[in-house]
Amino acid sequence: MTTATAPRVRQENAPAGPGAPVRRRRSRRTTLIGLAFASPFIVGFLFLFAYPIAASAYYSFTDFNLFQAPEWVGLDNYTQMFADGVFWKSLANTAVLTVFGVPLAIGIALAGAHLLNTPVRGQPLYRALVYLPSIVPVVVGGYLWRWLLNAQYGFINHFLSWFGIEGPAWLQQPEWTKPAIILMSLWTVGGTMIIYLAALQEVPKELYEAAELDGAGAWRRFTNVTWPTVSPVTLFQVIVSIIGFLQIFTQPYILSQERLNQAGSGPGQSMLSYAMYLYQNAFVFLKMGYASAMAWTLFIITLAVSLIVLATSRKWVHDGAR
Repeated sequence: MTTATAPRVRQENAPAGPGAPVRRRRSRRTTLIGLAFASPFIVGFLFLFAYPIAASAYYSFTDFNLFQAPEWVGLDNYTQMFADGVFWKSLANTAVLTVFGVPLAIGIALAGAHLLNTPVRGQPLYRALVYLPSIVPVVVGGYLWRWLLNAQYGFINHFLSWFGIEGPAWLQQPEWTKPAIILMSLWTVGGTMIIYLAALQEVPKELYEAAELDGAGAWRRFTNVTWPTVSPVTLFQVIVSIIGFLQIFTQPYILSQERLNQAGSGPGQSMLSYAMYLYQNAFVFLKMGYASAMAWTLFIITLAVSLIVLATSRKWVHDGAR
C-alpha cells in the first residue's frame, strides 16, 4: 500500500514545468485585456450608478441643501415624511394612478395584440401605427395631449360633442385630472402590445385546434389556452407597469404646467405625483436630504409591491414546470 502511493505523492509535489510561468503571464495578460475592454462599463457603473446610490443613501440621513456641507440628522427626514401632508397626498395620487392605470394598460395591450394578430390586409401597417406613439418623445406627446384635453378647443371634447356629450374640464377639475394622466399614459401602450403580440404568436396552434374539437368557444379558448401561455409575459408586464406608474413624472409634470416652463401640481394638488414632489424638494426647495429619503422610501415601496406580485404569481402564472 505504501509503495503504491509514494510515486503519486512525489509526482504531485514535483516542481512545475518550465512552461508554467509563461502560462501565468498569459493568464494575467488575458485578464488585463478583458478588464481594459470592460473598463468603460466598470468606470461608468461606479461613478454614474454605484456612487450616486451610495451618496443618496448617506444624504437621506442628513440635512443637505447643495450649498452647505451635509449635517447628520439621523432618521429625522424619514420621520418628517409621516407628518408631511403633501407627502401623503402625492403618495395617494400615485397609488390611484397605479391601481387604475396598470390593469387598463395590460387589458388594452392584450386586447390590441389579439387584433394585431388577426390576419387582415395591411397588417404590418397597423402594427407600425400602433407602435409609433411609443417612439414619440414623452415631452412632445405631453404638449400634444395638453391641446387634445383643452376644455375650450381640445379635440377630445369636440369629439364627445358629436354624441351630445359635454366634455369635462380635464385639466381644471380635480376629479378629471387623474383620468387625463391615465389617458395620456395609455397612448404609449403600443410597446406592451407588441410584446404581447410576440407572445401570442408563440402559442401552439395545435392547442387551439384541440380546444375547438372539444367544443370550446372563444372565451374558453382564451382562458384555457391563451392566458396560461402568455401569463409569464403578463407577470413581466405587470411589474414593469407598476414600476413605471410609481415613478410617473413627465405626464403630470407637463399637464400641470400653469405657464411655460413653470409646473404646478394641478387643482387641489390632484396632479402631484410622488416623483414630482421628490423633484420639488430636491431642485425647488433644495432639500436634498429629504428628497433622498423620499427616493429610498419609493424604492422600498416599489420593492415591496413587486415582491407581493411575485408571491401571488404562483397562483396565476403558468409555465412548463407548473
